[in-house]
Amino acid sequence: MARFTFKFLLCLLLAVAVSFGFLAVRSGDPLYTIYEWMSPARFQQYDRLITAVANEHHLDPMLVKAVVWRESRFDPQKYGTAGERGLMQVTENAANEWARETKVDNFRAEELFDPRKNLEAGSWYLHRALQHWEEQPDPVPFALAEYNAGASRVQRWAGGSDAAATISPHDFLANIDFRGTRNYIDTVIARYQFYKRRGRM
Repeated sequence: MARFTFKFLLCLLLAVAVSFGFLAVRSGDPLYTIYEWMSPARFQQYDRLITAVANEHHLDPMLVKAVVWRESRFDPQKYGTAGERGLMQVTENAANEWARETKVDNFRAEELFDPRKNLEAGSWYLHRALQHWEEQPDPVPFALAEYNAGASRVQRWAGGSDAAATISPHDFLANIDFRGTRNYIDTVIARYQFYKRRGRM
């Protein structure tokens, strides 16, 4: 009986380990996902704020969190090589555009290190990109490409300047000649799908 119980527990632990491993592999970054499971507080500390800001901008909070994960790994003080700042690695130009359009007075780029301001600016930009490509069957890859590489490049990859002309996501991705942008889209979507599969951020 004891031998049977030991074998059963061993099989159960093995099944759990395989399940977690499968989820980790499909998450977009297996090692980082394991780290997230070991230290959940760090990766959940902005969940309420992300949800609130994403809802204000009519975005799926899981998509916004996937972008935050890819851009900064939840480090609000991250400073990118091209001057991107904060959780969503917002550039100064994009932030100034957000501040002008939303009538934020006396905005300074240093404010992007504030999580709320950063999420507000980044979510505004992402929502605008999704609106720009809303005629596509799946606007998410197009919007992520725009977030990463800018609107003019995405128009070229989409086959022209008319955002209303549809192109399959497969063909669009095949046209992207920036390996970094292709990788960016793939990893954000993988993380987004991972959050959706597990049913929470």
